[in-house]
Amino acid sequence: MQITSRFTIAVHILTCIDYFCGQYSVTSDFLASSVQVNPVIIRQIVLQLKAAEMIHTTPGRGGMTLAKPLEEITLYDVYEAVDCVSGSLFHFHKNPNPECPVGKNIHAALDGSLIEIQKTFEDKMKETTVRDIATKI
Repeated sequence: MQITSRFTIAVHILTCIDYFCGQYSVTSDFLASSVQVNPVIIRQIVLQLKAAEMIHTTPGRGGMTLAKPLEEITLYDVYEAVDCVSGSLFHFHKNPNPECPVGKNIHAALDGSLIEIQKTFEDKMKETTVRDIATKI
């Protein structure tokens, strides 16, 4: 199980926009230098954040601004916006042996626990805002 780096890059982007807004024109090139990735990757994530109505963009060198304060954006909002995981965090092997006592019962024994773990994870993300992260910088 691993959430893609798009999630942490998106949090980095939002934090940079908040931190540098008014001081610099926060562009994809500016953000790429902070994140140290190709500006194309930044642009892809920016499009997702814009579609989720977290940021505004101005064409050209106008830069980016937040569409809402960081305290109104949770880590779960970002997680959903950048489509890090579709559906379940856990990917179960498809064909456990139905002739094996473990194989035929593993889904019934494990599925509920995994659903509960994912819900706990997502609930914690809903409690944590990007502002909570930004204040640590």
